[in-house]
Order: sequence, then structure tokens, then C-alpha cells
Amino acid sequence: MRRVIIVFACSLLSTPVIGQDRTDSVPGSGAWSPNRIRWQVESADGTKWAVLEGRRDVPGQSFTYAFLIPPGYWEHHWHASDARVVVVKGALRLAYGPGLDSTAANAYPVGSYVLVPANAQHTMGADVETIIIGTAVGPWATHRHPSPHHRP
Repeated sequence: MRRVIIVFACSLLSTPVIGQDRTDSVPGSGAWSPNRIRWQVESADGTKWAVLEGRRDVPGQSFTYAFLIPPGYWEHHWHASDARVVVVKGALRLAYGPGLDSTAANAYPVGSYVLVPANAQHTMGADVETIIIGTAVGPWATHRHPSPHHRP
């Protein structure tokens, strides 16, 4: 049942980008799996980011993104618009509040769906390698706390 929910959620969130898998002969269709995402940004802290479809800089346009969180990574931030997130690998840990607080974070395992409202300050992290796929509306901006925390 969990796999059905994940496949269904991912199919709702995805249309292709050059280099992604076509699901059939319908133009504009596509699919991604956690192991086949082509990461566009790979940071020194181990995080990875990719826009799967759409553009995050266009006002009013929806886009879909993937974010890889390495084990032990934590950061505090907030976004300019709502983020609708599905956990496709690992377990997202999330807590709301004005500062970095990993101890209050709830765990959301594979198959979970989380709505993070615009401007809601939150701590995000993971104990295991975690991939989330999210949708949002542009223009997209993430405002980070001045001192993100990453445990090796």
C-alpha cells in the first residue's frame, strides 16, 4: 500500500525535464524515482537539489523540486510560499519554531505528505539519507537561519 501511495503522489507531482524518464508516449509526462534523480546542485554539506519540472523563478508558476538531506544534517529556514512535500526516501524530521531545534522534530517516514505554510519558520533534518519531492509556486525563496547545523 505504501508503494502505491508513493507512486501515486510522485505521478501527481511530476512532468519531465530533459534527461528524465518518459512514462509513456504522452508529451509532458514523466517519472522520477529516488535513485534516478539528476541532481543539479550538490553542496559541500552533502545536500542536493534539483528542479524536476517548471521554473521556480516565475511568479505564479508551480514547480516541482527534489531535495536530498544527508544523515545528521539540520537547518532552520522558512520559505516565501507554501511547500507541499512527499517523503520518497528515508525519514524527514521537522519542527516548527523561531530557532534551530532538532530535539523537537517529528519524524515523517517514506510516504508521508507534509504541508509547510509560507513563512513558517522550521527546523528540517534527517538521521538517515532522506529525499523529499515538493511542489511550490514561484518566485521561490528560502530564508536560512544564519547558522545552519550539520552533524558529521
